[in-house]
Amino acid sequence: MANQGPAYYSPYPAATYEGVITPPEGKALLLEEIVDEEIAMREIAKVMLTKENATIFPGPQVLYGFNEEAKKKATLIKEMSEILNANMIPMYDYRPKYPKIDAEVEINPNHPNLTIWHNNIKAAIFIGVHCHYANVALKMVRSETDCYTVAICGLSGHEDAMATLRDQHSSELEKFNKIAREVKKELGL
Repeated sequence: MANQGPAYYSPYPAATYEGVITPPEGKALLLEEIVDEEIAMREIAKVMLTKENATIFPGPQVLYGFNEEAKKKATLIKEMSEILNANMIPMYDYRPKYPKIDAEVEINPNHPNLTIWHNNIKAAIFIGVHCHYANVALKMVRSETDCYTVAICGLSGHEDAMATLRDQHSSELEKFNKIAREVKKELGL
């Protein structure tokens, strides 16, 4: 009997159906492997620095300065984009953008693949996106594009991203930016 049910509507099933789980505290997920956080940070930086049209998608949790931590994260994400030479396309809110979205200036959380296709994005970081929307967006991007996805999450991470860093707050973003600078220097960029 063939696989049935909503999980198999996509040509590429959700990561959990393939046995991929979120990493435990202090670890990260790199493809299907649980690794030390620093190893994942180095690989993420390398991918973002070497893939075409690397882009960061900051979400509402960092776009709106509702507390000091959000403001500090927003500043660190801007710094991250400069270090990685990455574009930034914001996900201001989660309302559907119908009938048309301007894929050059924002991402539709209900169809993130359209923005990724339109801009030929080959590596992307999702950060500051509420988990339930990040999960849906990452599943769609995973099944519909060839974009290397990274989830930098303040909670437990996302198994549908190709790399996920969990429990990421401003101190961890500072660490990532430091590592990204090192990797950039090692690559001679």
